[in-house]
Amino acid sequence: MGPGAAAAPLAVALLLAAAARPAAAWDLWALRCGFLADCECGFEPDLRGLECDLAMNLVGQPLVRQQVMKGVREFLENQNPVKPLVMSFHGSTGTGKTYVSSMLVRYLFQGGLQSPYVHQFSPIVHFPHAERIEQYKENLKRWIQGNLTNCGRSAFLFDEMDKMHPGLIDVIIPFLGSSWVVYGTNYRKAIFIFISNAGGEQIIEMTLDLWRARRDREEISLQDLEPAISKAVFENPQSGFWKSGIINEHLIDFVVPFLPLKRHHVKQCVISELVQQCLEVRPDVIQEVADSIPYFPEEEKIFSSTGCKTVASRISFFF
Repeated sequence: MGPGAAAAPLAVALLLAAAARPAAAWDLWALRCGFLADCECGFEPDLRGLECDLAMNLVGQPLVRQQVMKGVREFLENQNPVKPLVMSFHGSTGTGKTYVSSMLVRYLFQGGLQSPYVHQFSPIVHFPHAERIEQYKENLKRWIQGNLTNCGRSAFLFDEMDKMHPGLIDVIIPFLGSSWVVYGTNYRKAIFIFISNAGGEQIIEMTLDLWRARRDREEISLQDLEPAISKAVFENPQSGFWKSGIINEHLIDFVVPFLPLKRHHVKQCVISELVQQCLEVRPDVIQEVADSIPYFPEEEKIFSSTGCKTVASRISFFF
């Protein structure tokens, strides 16, 4: 039996084990979560802290700060939301999508990503084989339903949506709409976040056009970008959102575009990383790390090809 054959049963086993784990480990608080509508299950939102952290540490993403805070604040102000909060993060590599998603759950849930009520999915880990898509659909539906039954105030993060098998994600559509209950589960206080590189090319192209027109990135509006992003992910047969009812039925509340980063943004990332590693913030190191990263387009060299993704690993070469 080859490694590919063994991987799928293992992934399925991991998924089913994760679904079963909360039920097996229920304590009195978890039981209370299952039966009382007001249960918050470790949900301790700190919007002031989130807003401050985004302002201080998220580099070059004014639209992200605006959209994330607007979405979360409006959702939490409604004591009885009619549907879950559904956000979709789009942009090229290294622009901060995973960083913001982890920051978001850190300020919403006690324990952040380690909270038993925060659930992450990766198509490579959980859904590696296209021929098993029907089995994955059933597993995913059961897994989400089981965790929402355990606690309606749960968060689900779907990473690398551009690598998700087309058609698979539509199985969760019943959990995203405005019905009161699905499969006997009240799910209206849940949060769903999709993370994808899809749409990144369109964001880059439009940002570059605006730069050439001498418009500052702070002037870029969601209206400039959202139609192109939605069209790109819906019409791309390699995307997990290809012809998806999630797009077609407008179930995403907030599309969040992450803009490509310029050289001075990379320098800010270098400074932040030096501080985090307790290293001396030396101007020569900042410049050398920033210069070591490739930029595009070839002629103007405006945007970092990898955003800030490789900054941490490059610093060691200059000390």
